[in-house]
Amino acid sequence: MDFEDRSIVVTGAGRGIGRALVHAFARRGGRVCVVDVDSAAAERVAAEVGGVAVTCDVADPEAIIAMIERATASHGPVEILVSNAGFAAGALSGPTLADDALWQRNWDVHVMAHLRAARAVLPEMQRRGEGWLVNVASAAGLLSQIGDAPYSASKHAAVSLAQSLAIEHGHEGIRASVVCPLYVATPLLGYDDDHPEGRPHERVLTAEDVAGAVLQGMDEDRFLILPHPEAGEFLRRRAEDMDRWISGMQRVRDRVWDDGTPVDLGALHRLI
Repeated sequence: MDFEDRSIVVTGAGRGIGRALVHAFARRGGRVCVVDVDSAAAERVAAEVGGVAVTCDVADPEAIIAMIERATASHGPVEILVSNAGFAAGALSGPTLADDALWQRNWDVHVMAHLRAARAVLPEMQRRGEGWLVNVASAAGLLSQIGDAPYSASKHAAVSLAQSLAIEHGHEGIRASVVCPLYVATPLLGYDDDHPEGRPHERVLTAEDVAGAVLQGMDEDRFLILPHPEAGEFLRRRAEDMDRWISGMQRVRDRVWDDGTPVDLGALHRLI
């Protein structure tokens, strides 16, 4: 994939995977619009790569339209859209005890934001006969994360949406990819963005590792991008025997909550 002079938008780009993607695209010659709800973070990353910063809460439909308009005015029609913004709040007491507001926020950020951003850029991509929609989901969208049902459910929906975009628009020259990492050393899991030391095992990748996997996946024209290849094996096992997989996950949950007290979401990955 040639990223030289491509107009690229990355949401959730003020830190973590988004920031690493911005730098990776910029190194390949892309002109990047850095989008984040945190204005200072967006400005800082944009200054690092000579990009354009846009403040946007992707849960706001009007803000998404304004963001795409700003990106288009700065760099021309968007050729690559990376919908990366996300969050994890945890629902450690179980799916039914998470309130409606948390479920709705997950849906708005992890599903509707992808849809609305794609809706805003698709007409121009269709006119040109090319474009790329990259949805950053999670391995929780292929499996399920213990202690965060709203996150897992919305990430499953994000994977499904990406599949539909690929199916419905592939004949128009528009590609779609979905990125499903396992654990990544970002502030989401309590790691310092600049110094992600103390990673407990090899399954915890850096944001730069994930960004590299994304660009490699795009170079290879892949739909499903797995920075952690083992996630594909876990998915295969689940598909082969769902009951056995659920039983295994129940045992993992029992081990994590061995004294009946839910652990902190940020520490959960260290115990699995």
